[in-house]
Amino acid sequence: MTQEPRAAPGGTMPDLPPDPGERQLAKLRKINAALIQRVERSMEQQANAYSLFQTAIGLEAQVRVRTEELKNALRQLEETNQQLVAARDAAERASRFKTRFFTAVGHDLLQPLHAARLTSSALDGSVRPGEQVRLAGQIDHALSTIEELLRSILDISKLEAGVVQPTLQVVVLQDLFSSLVTDLGPLARDKSLSLTVRATPLAVTTDQLMLRRILQNLLANAVRYTEHGEIKLAARRRGDGVRIEVWDTGPGIPEQERIRIFEEFERGTASERVSGQGFGLGLSIVRRTAQALGHEIEVCSRVGRGTRFSVTAPLAAAFDMPSAAAAEHQPVRPPYGFGAARVLVIDNDEAVLAAMSLLLDRWGCATRTARDPSEIEVMLRAAEPAPALILADYHLDRGQCGLDTVAALRAAYGADLPAVVVTADHSPTIAEEARRARCEILCKPVKPAELRALMSHLLG
Repeated sequence: MTQEPRAAPGGTMPDLPPDPGERQLAKLRKINAALIQRVERSMEQQANAYSLFQTAIGLEAQVRVRTEELKNALRQLEETNQQLVAARDAAERASRFKTRFFTAVGHDLLQPLHAARLTSSALDGSVRPGEQVRLAGQIDHALSTIEELLRSILDISKLEAGVVQPTLQVVVLQDLFSSLVTDLGPLARDKSLSLTVRATPLAVTTDQLMLRRILQNLLANAVRYTEHGEIKLAARRRGDGVRIEVWDTGPGIPEQERIRIFEEFERGTASERVSGQGFGLGLSIVRRTAQALGHEIEVCSRVGRGTRFSVTAPLAAAFDMPSAAAAEHQPVRPPYGFGAARVLVIDNDEAVLAAMSLLLDRWGCATRTARDPSEIEVMLRAAEPAPALILADYHLDRGQCGLDTVAALRAAYGADLPAVVVTADHSPTIAEEARRARCEILCKPVKPAELRALMSHLLG
């Protein structure tokens, strides 16, 4: 018989030896728990590493964006600094220009004023009549010099301020050339120079008055510095442009002076041969006017042989140009005499009317004057013939305007009568009003040669 285990004192069972299977199972559980803990720790570390990697990528992108923003800011700052440097340099150049300008202007203005004062002091009762004429001529020359300088100062100021805005239109070069020859022909003849124009059928797109001023200055310089020979005015087509050329047989311009001559008050060595005539502003006005028009200026010269200045303007499109043969056979209008053309002068100043009547009578015109619209009404009631040309002051008495008077005359005669408005107001507003009214405009004081050239154009 099998003996049953006895209970321990106190009624409890005695401890049995552990089962090997249980021990193995407990051991495996511990190992499994340790392995799971290690895997979880490893996965947690990997998750942290991936998070750090993602964070690093985000930070790198932010750094890249901030770096690009900083570069753009630095680039903008650099551009701003360059603009500030350019503005400062421009301001310094303007300051230097104004200093040189007013220094030279002060000298050039005082010289003719001084000469005029000395000459006027010599006009007393003791001089002979012939001597009075000579002295009066000297005073007139001095005052003309002052007027020319003041005009140049005004032109430079307008171009420097950028208030001159071109009015582009189609300009027939043959008509412009004829007007320039009429204006400058007498100056060339006084020096026994031949002024020739090559006939051209070309037309350009430009501002007529501004281009005329460029060519007028170039021709005036050519006449001033050429002692013998000839001066030519021509135009050649160059691709989509027209190159207008002024040739002379003067002393030429040394290469080292060809850039400086376009600066203010630069006369060049050639001025020594003509006793320093001129102010050195003509070519500066040419350069600035050409820049405002977008036209290219070139100079080609050989010392001792002559010089060619040229300005290139766009060829006018869609323009019915006459043939070259027809242009060559166009009659040249005489510089003086208007065939007794009827010219009506309207001005509220009696002295201006008297002076203008005397001048127009010498040019062969049949002059009729009027001080206000009431005198014009008398003329209309008398059924006087229509004038061939109207010269009207812009500002009349009692706030009346010359443009309104021109409009009334055109309505009365039923014709688009040619008209020139004369004004002391150089503002672009007045010029635009005159253009809309289909009137030419001249600014006071009017040069007789300029008036004669414009009349030749309008009456031709």
